[in-house]
Amino acid sequence: MSAAPAKGGREWWRGAVIYHIYPRSFADSNGDGIGDLAGITAHLGYVAALGVDAIWLSPFFTSPMKDFGYDVADYCNVDPMFGTLTDFDQLVERAHGLGLRVIIDQVFSHTSDQHYWFRESRSDRVNPRADWYVWADAKPDGSPPSNWQSVFGGPAWAWDARRGQYYLHNFLTEQPDLNVHNPAVQDALLASARFWLERGVDGFRLDAIDYAMHDPALTDNPPRVRDERPRTRPLDFQQPQHNKGHADLVAFIERVRALTEQYGGRFTVAEIGGEGAEPVMKLLTQGRRRLHTAYGFNFLYADALTPALVRAALEAWSDAADTWPSWAFSNHDAPRAVSRWAAPADRAANARLALLLLLTLRGNVFLYQGEELGLPQAQLTFQDLRDPEAIANWPLTLGRDGARTPMPWMSSASYAGFSTARPWLPVPAEHAALAVDAQDHDAGSTLAMARRFIALRQRHPALRYGGMRLLEASSAVLRFERSFGAERMLCVFNLGLTEAHIEPPPGSWRPIESIGGATAWALPRLSALIAESA
Repeated sequence: MSAAPAKGGREWWRGAVIYHIYPRSFADSNGDGIGDLAGITAHLGYVAALGVDAIWLSPFFTSPMKDFGYDVADYCNVDPMFGTLTDFDQLVERAHGLGLRVIIDQVFSHTSDQHYWFRESRSDRVNPRADWYVWADAKPDGSPPSNWQSVFGGPAWAWDARRGQYYLHNFLTEQPDLNVHNPAVQDALLASARFWLERGVDGFRLDAIDYAMHDPALTDNPPRVRDERPRTRPLDFQQPQHNKGHADLVAFIERVRALTEQYGGRFTVAEIGGEGAEPVMKLLTQGRRRLHTAYGFNFLYADALTPALVRAALEAWSDAADTWPSWAFSNHDAPRAVSRWAAPADRAANARLALLLLLTLRGNVFLYQGEELGLPQAQLTFQDLRDPEAIANWPLTLGRDGARTPMPWMSSASYAGFSTARPWLPVPAEHAALAVDAQDHDAGSTLAMARRFIALRQRHPALRYGGMRLLEASSAVLRFERSFGAERMLCVFNLGLTEAHIEPPPGSWRPIESIGGATAWALPRLSALIAESA
């Protein structure tokens, strides 16, 4: 069963607003302190009321949880901590009944070292899955086959005495990289994707998909030119040119798209991060045989929201008329945007300004759970950390746990209504004060404005589907036009901390949305105005 067809015959995903749910932290239904599928199902009415088009679920598959589900031990089952396949089927049925589509992660670049594929592959060099992972002999001096470094720190190679070889792991040692150059591996991955398509999912986010194919020659990566950017990991000292993004990846991506096309109306989005990612993003989303879109990282680690940042993100896609971008300001891997972009006193105003900007950009919108509440980054002690990257790099890398704390539902309830037991991560008091029930019936709340801005986007084709023309990106003022057919909309943002004025634009314009006290054409600090051509 799939959700209802898109209105007007348009592709439902184009310009869609997709709500990102991190299952461990959304809602706990059984009192064990960990969110689960049944908890998500129970709160889908809240998500639907936001006005979004779909949900994206981070991994809920069987896993030893070394990387909290991104180390998959069984692609075709639900980890018991999250529930059962029946729970998943009920979630999909409920979501579709509410008009929500369901997107799930597919982790095609690596598995857990507990996956039976890897257990067999490492047993010797002649077993049926011997070439399912990336194995290589040591150099004559016993050192790793190349200089590649892992995302989580240290060499991207681990020695395995069973085979007398190294295996590649671009992430944790417990996350061996699949050899996706191998057609049998591709077939197995596509079979797992088909399993979920048959259960009614509406699409896939392909996690770290550029890491799915490496240079088979194992060429060393070149060093990175020294600049002002911090170097907190060995990875930061080199350009990752050869351990990911191999040209053969395109043919596999086309196989993924061909599979989803068999089911009609399905959606695919790539996660491709790192500096200079746009060329790979465009390559994997060109035409109608590859992925629909790619998930941009332009805003996720930026320390300030400026017109220059927005201009750079938009210009990176200006030469790609046949591709469609996707944007996110926060997610489960990055510190929450409101804490990166605003002083505590300005967080409420900044949260609303950022929401309106996100929802007026051309492309798809990914909204992370709690972003609609204006949640700041949680400040955790070392003892509270669970993220292996944060623990290994303390105190320099703090992002992921502080963005993954439980969703606050009820301000006065124990653990903010997330669970009846102590949660796996603490619920900060400042989050409880911003809980859903504290904002739900307040017309001036961030939650109310999020609903209003999503409705604005859904109501105006120019905002959802239309083209975009950048008019101004000064030190503080951002101004652009969205258009679709005869509909034209002017979007003006003052991202600065002092009042700004703009010259009245040519023509007749009628304001339809204003925040922060903006009027035509005076904009107080942290304010915005949306107007339509009269």
